[in-house]
Amino acid sequence: MNNPNLTPNCQAKKASFSYTSARRPANQASEFQWKLWLYTNYDCHLRCSYCLAESSPRAARRALGIENVQRLVDEALDLGFEEIFFTGGEPFILDEIYGMLAYAAARMKTTVLTTAMLLKGRRLERLNQVASQNLTLQVSLDGGRAEPHDAYRGQGTWEKTVASIRRLKELGYHVRLSTTETPANAKSLDEICALHLSMGIPEKDHFIRPLAKRGFSKDGIEVGMTSINPELTINAEGVFWHPLSTAADMQVSKKIFPLEEAVACIQEQMQIIAAGGQPTISFT
Repeated sequence: MNNPNLTPNCQAKKASFSYTSARRPANQASEFQWKLWLYTNYDCHLRCSYCLAESSPRAARRALGIENVQRLVDEALDLGFEEIFFTGGEPFILDEIYGMLAYAAARMKTTVLTTAMLLKGRRLERLNQVASQNLTLQVSLDGGRAEPHDAYRGQGTWEKTVASIRRLKELGYHVRLSTTETPANAKSLDEICALHLSMGIPEKDHFIRPLAKRGFSKDGIEVGMTSINPELTINAEGVFWHPLSTAADMQVSKKIFPLEEAVACIQEQMQIIAAGGQPTISFT
């Protein structure tokens, strides 16, 4: 902690509703965020107590499927999307995830959100086979030590996560960290920064977002379509405003294809919100 090269700078990355970057409220925005989020599945090896997606080992898979993913990548490219994000659940539970990542990373910047804990043995070997300069692994880390991380994610998870991050860095992967600010870690965020800097992960690859009152979380900030800019999000049931939630109030279409219709719907809703109105989503 006394090394001047490890001086933490967490404050600059706080106050974000996005998984990846700071955001203005939707009613002040004029641009569509050309990012595509895919919920590959909802089952997970963990049951984090604040999980927005309500993932757990008992959650239904609700798999998106590789054929849908490949078509979505192709249509997203045609529409001008520049980045794609894979999330869940834990994507590396899926046998198909490696093919999904290979297809996407060959065409655009690709990020997969993961606990990283499963990335060892055969799973890591398969990931190595599809490794790409276009591929980023975004790992959830909520503490510079075990206690604040394990408080929400389960005993022993911090140690396994940190070991996996170190392993991925040694193999040359681009690792980005995502931290959820909670009552357990709010006073020790500098510890996380010192840790990730010591592992060679710069501040630009560390994001901190507040708790949102969604999914399993009973605490946090109330958010909805009028408070966050849209980032087009897809799961097996349709299209959603933002990866923050795939609850019914955030759904914009029950049709995944063609993707351009979902983009047009979101842009129309943005205009309504910008004019001071409320979203007018109806399903036919």
